[in-house]
Amino acid sequence: MCKQSISLYLSEDDSTIESPLHYIYTYACHEDEVELCDLELHSLLGHSPQTRYIKSDIAIAPNRSPFIHYRIATQYEASTLEQLERIVQSIELEDQTFKLICIAAEQLFTYEEKRLLERRIGMNIKGTAHMKQPQILLGLTFADQRWIVGECIASEPIWLHHNDKPRHYSTALSTRVARAVANIAVPQPQGMTMIDPCCGIGTVLIEALSMGIQIVGYDLNPLAVQGARENLIHYEMPDIVKIADMRALEGRYDALVLDLPYNLCSVLSQQTRLEMLASAKRLGERILILATEPIQESIAEVGLQILEVCHIRKGKFVRYLFICQSYQADMRL
Repeated sequence: MCKQSISLYLSEDDSTIESPLHYIYTYACHEDEVELCDLELHSLLGHSPQTRYIKSDIAIAPNRSPFIHYRIATQYEASTLEQLERIVQSIELEDQTFKLICIAAEQLFTYEEKRLLERRIGMNIKGTAHMKQPQILLGLTFADQRWIVGECIASEPIWLHHNDKPRHYSTALSTRVARAVANIAVPQPQGMTMIDPCCGIGTVLIEALSMGIQIVGYDLNPLAVQGARENLIHYEMPDIVKIADMRALEGRYDALVLDLPYNLCSVLSQQTRLEMLASAKRLGERILILATEPIQESIAEVGLQILEVCHIRKGKFVRYLFICQSYQADMRL
């Protein structure tokens, strides 16, 4: 039966809020990024995803994740389409225009099936349909063995715009991976601080800043810092980068992302890597380490506990993402 009257204009900011509603998030990812996608969605929404969707009572803007496509509020639900037809008759949008879109979640639909379902359910909603620029977007889907209709927000691929930055680096993280990593490091930005002590050209910095995460960046290479600064300026973001060796940095941050150098010009000795990992332990509470080889022994040697390991693949190339904390850290992390 109907859960509540439709509420207009859901918040689209990047904050995480608690809500009495549940939400259906639909998502997709390349097979090389399945582990990263699962880890990010679990970090953001508190539940492991089902095939093509995840149900959560946490409301986030869909554009937080590079994998989420839509968010549908479970405002009207029924076990059959016949029941749903009757229930949505209580939706009154007065003089506002709307569009109803059918979205695959637990069940896949052909193009023809989607259009038939949209017409069948949409004709029962009191309002003016507008296909191009509706004031309200409604989603129709089938998830958790229930038919669901509710306000829908489509994701805007903000991270794709960040591919147009003026300075690039061949071994830098992709914007999709950088955004997911920032979300895993700081699922709830409010009041949290983050550091990227080997920031390179600022790929993680840009994604974090675009989501409202308070972050600072450092790099030992002056050319990298110059490139990061140019990229930040390009997107009208604050200059938060400085030249520094992370081993000399001080302070304490809620989260730290360390992308260990790995190109031919930045071959790390075992001692240097241990020093960098020890510095990461000193600087951060929740620590994410990116490496191109399994470095579990080095991580353990500096007193860090590995909570999870994620493999990010691109063809035969594999990045290892280690989510760590100090053995002495509060286990709530």
